[in-house]
Amino acid sequence: MANVASAPGKLKESVQSKTVSSPQTVAPAKPAVPTNQPYAPTKQSYAPTRPPTVSTKPPPAPTRTSVSRPTVASKPPPVPSKPATPTKAVESKPVETSSESRVSAMAFLAELATEVSKGAVNLPCFPDVVMRIRKALAEPNVSLTEIVRIVGTEPRLAARLLQAANSAAFNPAGKHLTDLRAAITRLGHRPVQSAAMSFAVKQLRLAPALRAISKPLNILWEQSISVAAICQVIARRTKVSPEEAFLTGLLHGIGRLYIMVRSVGKSDALYQDPSFVDMIASWHPAIGKAVLENWGFDQHMCDALADQDDHERGGKTEPDLTDVIVVAVELARVLREPGPRSVDTEGIKSFGRLRLTAQNCAEILKHAEHQLGSLHAALGC
Repeated sequence: MANVASAPGKLKESVQSKTVSSPQTVAPAKPAVPTNQPYAPTKQSYAPTRPPTVSTKPPPAPTRTSVSRPTVASKPPPVPSKPATPTKAVESKPVETSSESRVSAMAFLAELATEVSKGAVNLPCFPDVVMRIRKALAEPNVSLTEIVRIVGTEPRLAARLLQAANSAAFNPAGKHLTDLRAAITRLGHRPVQSAAMSFAVKQLRLAPALRAISKPLNILWEQSISVAAICQVIARRTKVSPEEAFLTGLLHGIGRLYIMVRSVGKSDALYQDPSFVDMIASWHPAIGKAVLENWGFDQHMCDALADQDDHERGGKTEPDLTDVIVVAVELARVLREPGPRSVDTEGIKSFGRLRLTAQNCAEILKHAEHQLGSLHAALGC
């Protein structure tokens, strides 16, 4: 499991007060006193009044100070101390807040990781029917009748599967289906799970209790669909199942989703601290793996999720699902870039294991981008 060391920084402040120049440094022959003043100060009368004009706050200029205002001389000492006190308080407050929020974030993520590692997965607002479908499909001898029965208990999910089965992605011949059993048969087990997961995420995005994170959830889901599309295209170049690769790509951010949903109500300052976002990036693969293991997904899918950021992964074996997800996550980042896209395959060994050149990657991105429209229609999002 990834560990993140986050040591709060200490901000040292120093408040330097301006030193008033010595009276001897002022040339008595040319005092900065307007020529229209009726009184020309002597060296003894001018010297005490000159320092106040130097240390007072702007905008008052030295030439506008008059010796006829002796009270000014008594004000300079407290003037420098006034800005110093509020400045120190304002600068020290963010340091304390940032430090406290990092400690709070670390404690929250550690508690969450311990929880899921023990098999306790609690995802509020997540439809129970999706997990029942998942468990049923994990049984090798499950019947189609049983799957239809479970899906039928949630009419909205049944409608979603029919929509997916009739989409261009699964119905190129244009033969419309109205029967749930025929729709599930056309889709197959993996696409049924993908459609069910899409349904579950949409329910999370629409849940009133999770309104505070609706925007980051939407962004995460868009990224997940992109990764899934790229996984599917890459898998077709290998022996990896395209349907399995698609589902793995769709679930690659389940750790992020789990952290976001569970963080609601914990602390309003969590998402305002950039360090928390960095922590999520480091912790989500391990947490995502634990969630999928709890849900009964195949171990190689769980391992692929955990190693999705392993750029040093090598070996002489055939490229596998982990290589596919590693490359897909990186290409999805490129896909989000505005303007001309360039793919840097250096430093990520899975590109070499998959024998992908920069030109190959450009073709994969073009193909995946073309599929995104039909995938959105198939998944109903």
